[in-house]
Amino acid sequence: MFGKVKKWLGIEGVKVELIIPEQTKAADGELKGVLRFYSMNEQTVKSLKITLIERYTRGRKEDKLVDEYNLGTISMNKAIEVPADQAIEIPFKLPFEMSKSEMDDIADKNIVYGGFVKMGKWLNKVKSEFRVEVEAKVAGVALDPFDKKTIDVV
Repeated sequence: MFGKVKKWLGIEGVKVELIIPEQTKAADGELKGVLRFYSMNEQTVKSLKITLIERYTRGRKEDKLVDEYNLGTISMNKAIEVPADQAIEIPFKLPFEMSKSEMDDIADKNIVYGGFVKMGKWLNKVKSEFRVEVEAKVAGVALDPFDKKTIDVV
């Protein structure tokens, strides 16, 4: 009985690990990585969802605003058999598209305004942080395994 509860909660079930580089180039428009699966029991991953998210913060203290933007998502709906006590790796390519603010567009169009835009961003404490998230749907499990890692996009 206790074994069934552990399996249903995913305690000894499939674990997913996201293996990505520390940084990627925005101009590439694609992130390459590997998903590593391992489990203490044989199980089946039904589907995967991998997402690149930008966390855009600006402002200070009580005026601080935070938005999150989905830059790219891929879904895989194929069954993956994960054997007991053996890791398997699946490579992936995540296409993404960077979003630009109006300030960035102004800076790109005129080199003179670029310095002013940079100063304005610094004064408004504008910052972007990027993370990659993966979630796997596993057959017969209530709590699906997931992983997330931060990445620098330059």
